Amino acid sequence: MIPRPPAGPPGPPRREGPLRVALVDDSALFRAGLARLLELAGLTVVAQLPRATALAAVVQSLAPDVVLLDVRLPPTHTDEGIVSALELRAGRPDVGVLVLSTYAEGVWARQLFARGSAGLGYLLKDRVDDVPALIDAIRRVHDGGTVVDPEVVARLVESTTRRSALDRLSPREHAILTLMAEGRSNVGIGKALFLSPRTVEAHIASVFAKVPLDSEDNTSNRRVLAVLTFLQERSGRG
Repeated sequence: MIPRPPAGPPGPPRREGPLRVALVDDSALFRAGLARLLELAGLTVVAQLPRATALAAVVQSLAPDVVLLDVRLPPTHTDEGIVSALELRAGRPDVGVLVLSTYAEGVWARQLFARGSAGLGYLLKDRVDDVPALIDAIRRVHDGGTVVDPEVVARLVESTTRRSALDRLSPREHAILTLMAEGRSNVGIGKALFLSPRTVEAHIASVFAKVPLDSEDNTSNRRVLAVLTFLQERSGRG
């Protein structure tokens, strides 16, 4: 489990009970539908916003545990969601953030995780229909974990027309890299692949050695950057 960063400025006292969620999306229909899904799953939706301009005030006054927000928000509908997510994490690292996107964009994902991965997630809107997976993602970012959409991960292991660092990975290392990017702990990876903890650690060390990273920070951040590096390469060629 990725440790949670230190809490930022104190907000209102947290309440016992269901997780409290704030939604930010400019589509009223999507917001209403998502709110209904979350409430039926036992979560409490404390706010629904069409844009992120009032998000900081809402977080301070209503103390959501997790914020879900679209990537493309008014006024430019480009990367306002990513920018707002990073601003929120900088000021309130105790609040989990799950970014929802229609597109599996490597540039946005890498921008989101560039300064740290704890308590952050990038999920495609198509996953909203899979309510158990969505709730699991929300709980994982709330607990300080990391969520990366499986489709984003899948793009990392697709064949490419030119040799990259990931071509040097073995099939087993590819599988471990995929599970790393999905936010699995070493224990979770071991259970999924029927490997011992020591074997998982050895494979992860090998991945780190083969995939060049632009960060020498903590291990948890390197786990995400290792799998997002290839996305940046593909985006640069696109």
